[in-house]
This record gives sequence, C-alpha cells and structure tokens, in this order.
Amino acid sequence: MAVAQRRIICGEPERPLPAVEDCVYPARAGREEGPGTPARKTRRRNRTTGMNSTLDPREKKFFATPRMPCPYLPGKFERKVFTELWGDDAGRLHDALAAAGFRRSQGVVYRPLCDDCAACVPVRAVARGFRPRKWMRRVVARTAHIEAGERPATATAEQFRLFRRYLSWRHADGGMMDMDFDDYRSMVEDTPVSTSMVEFREPGGRLVGACLTDAMADGLSMVYSFSRPDLRRLSLGSAIVLWHIRRAAELGLDYVYLGYWIAESEKMAYKTRFAPIEALGPRGWVPLRRRREGTAEGSAR
Repeated sequence: MAVAQRRIICGEPERPLPAVEDCVYPARAGREEGPGTPARKTRRRNRTTGMNSTLDPREKKFFATPRMPCPYLPGKFERKVFTELWGDDAGRLHDALAAAGFRRSQGVVYRPLCDDCAACVPVRAVARGFRPRKWMRRVVARTAHIEAGERPATATAEQFRLFRRYLSWRHADGGMMDMDFDDYRSMVEDTPVSTSMVEFREPGGRLVGACLTDAMADGLSMVYSFSRPDLRRLSLGSAIVLWHIRRAAELGLDYVYLGYWIAESEKMAYKTRFAPIEALGPRGWVPLRRRREGTAEGSAR
C-alpha cells in the first residue's frame, strides 16, 4: 500500500524520489542507531534474488517500516524509509544516498521518516583542512600509545566480547543487547560496499576499540564504533572519531560521515563537538555553528 510521497533531499531540494511504500517488517522496538534496521531480516533474500541496484535513486523502490517507539526521544515514535543496496552499482548508489542523509546497515540504506519530527539531522565532519582544537590535541596525546589497524570486515570473538561490554555500558536498555554472535557477524560482514574494521590496540595487543567503516568517494562513513568502558579517561570514542578525520585527510577525502545528530539526546549530541561540521537540511549540506557543548545552530535544524 502506497503512502504519501516524501521528498528526500539530495543536495537538490526539488528532486523527488519514488513514492514510499509500506513494508510490514518485524523490526524490534527500541533499537538505537546501528544494525537495528531492515537489513537484518532481508539479507538472505537479497543474496538469492540476484537483483541489480539502480544507480539513479529516483528509479529505486523505497519502503517504510512500521512506527516503533523512538530509542532516543521519550514519547516519540520512529519510522524509517529504506532501500536495498545489493547489485553491481551498490557502491555508487551508497555514495549518492549517503549524500542524501541515508545510513547503511548490511545490505540496505535507511533514513528516518518520522511523523511530525525532524530531530535526526545527518551530520558530517569536514576532514580537508581540519585543525584540531585544544581538547582534541589532549585526546590525541592521551591515546598516542594506541595503534590503529585497518582490517577486512571480518567479525571475531574478541571484537564481539568488546562489543557486548560496550553495549552493557552505553545501551543497556536498547534492542541491540539481544544480538548474538551471528547477528554481530551479519552486521560486520554483510556489506555490498568497500568496508573495513578498524581496530585500536594497546602496545601489548589488547583490543580497546573498533569501528566498522565504509569507504566512499568523498569520505569515510563510521557505521558503528565501540570501545572499552573502563578506559573512559582516555576518551576513546573521541579518539576514534579524530583518527577517522585524520585518515580521511590523508586519503585526500573531504568528509567523515557521523550519522545522525539529535540535539535533545545526550547520546547523540556529542557529534557537533567535531567542528567544522556540516548538517543536511532543506538547502543541502550547510555549516552547523556550535552554540555550546553538545548543541548547535544552523539552517539544518
């Protein structure tokens, strides 16, 4: 059953996409940003259909999930619009839709399609010409002993143990807590685009952080990152973001895609600290000006 068509901004405010269709998808309530998207239940079907992705987003079929309780804003309900990525042009389609504010989870890309709410704002850090602030330099100094290694997108038991420990600290009440190793492996390995797992280790080899990262034509996309909660004094989460900004600059890329910024959510508001930040709004990607810690202002709000 078709629902009212929504315009999805691709840097061209008047560029329409096809009508969104309802898709009865048994998504779990309360999942935070990450693997809790339609990909989890569709990946096996996608692998067997042999469907080809169409590069032009206007020719793709989009689906909408049912309304579920929002994991970030109490009393709110969320919906997501999503489409499949599998096909020969998956990488280029992913780039185009990421520029339109979509995020990848396994073989699909999704974006909020919530009724009467626009709190989720896509943001990206500007890597080219990035100049770290004083607090960023302190974080880099505190974590100078930690080495980063870019690995193939392969799930390991070591990663999963750290992932579970991180969830218990950061998202204990979220739907991701019921993920088992097979779910985690699907999150990491089921990817139709160029994806790596960046591991962060102490000199003795202990894994202290990791980030599933997509390589794009204009930047890096941080799909999901996690770190040891007992090393909070090191600000490992910030260190992982800063590493990606430096790495993107080294590769001659412009951006690091950070996902959605939600000003009213403490878990998501931190992203504006990594200025200069751009946010996606009705006029495309625009600079987001910070007002104070965790909040920002700009035309994208």
